[in-house]
Amino acid sequence: MDRAKGYAVFLSLAAALLWATYYIFVLALDRSAPPSAVVFYPFLFGGAAYTAWAAAAGHGRALLALWRQPMAYVRTGFLVGMQVSVLAATYLTGPVDASLLSLIGDVVLTPLIVALVIGAHRAHVTSRVFSLGLVLSLAGGALTIAGGQGLTAVRGLGWAVVPAVPVSVALYFLLSARENERSPPSAVVAQSMLAAALVGALVSPALPGGLAGLGSPSPAALVLLAATGVTSFFLAPALYFHAISRAGLVIPPMLMTGIPVFTLLLSATVLRLELPWVAVLGIPVAVVGAVLTLRGESGPETPGPPGPETASS
Repeated sequence: MDRAKGYAVFLSLAAALLWATYYIFVLALDRSAPPSAVVFYPFLFGGAAYTAWAAAAGHGRALLALWRQPMAYVRTGFLVGMQVSVLAATYLTGPVDASLLSLIGDVVLTPLIVALVIGAHRAHVTSRVFSLGLVLSLAGGALTIAGGQGLTAVRGLGWAVVPAVPVSVALYFLLSARENERSPPSAVVAQSMLAAALVGALVSPALPGGLAGLGSPSPAALVLLAATGVTSFFLAPALYFHAISRAGLVIPPMLMTGIPVFTLLLSATVLRLELPWVAVLGIPVAVVGAVLTLRGESGPETPGPPGPETASS
């Protein structure tokens, strides 16, 4: 593995650790902030941090231009859907199962969309090593979810959350990474975050806690919400998109297997949660799957028809 890919691995794992803290913050806020506030404030704080970054980098004009692009609001829709579905999954299935659903979006759907729809890395998807890695990632996630039995708490329309998490995760990050090839990443994510905060305020009456819930968090809860915004909504995506710019649209998503691993460790040490051995076994199976897909992606690719290039080209 060359130095650029090694650096991308480090950035991706750091992003995975920061995203894993989201579940810890959310559960810590369970009694001190309603879901409407947990949706709105991280977008607001993350968007403010990204806007400051974009302004400091001289990307203010690019940020303003993005507000006039229809596709920007498609990305915003997937971002809001990702946040709401991940939050719902955290409450319904628990932090580890929610992180495994996100893992499916990163490790399975993202590379499949890249290969089959965009056309990049198509030969790797048909390779035995890559395909075996995808199967193991899915199997590991299924073991952990089944072992934890988190999905037994899902009822009725709550089942819509299960596919919504991986689909929204994959499409938001994929669309944002593609736009980052044309526009400064700080401006792209700043626009998405600020627009998502606005949408969060508009839909808050439909969420538990309602519009009034936006004014209910205590100062201590606001500190936790700000920490969530800075870690999971600013630093983590910044590292992740930088890794994509170094290594392309396949390797960084594969390394998001670190999210359930870090979530499991944080859940056991910080939240004192216990998981059955079957659930714990699923984590290394998913990690082995990611390693195999990483090796398959790094292998030689047979020449094919030209297609859109990633930012790393």
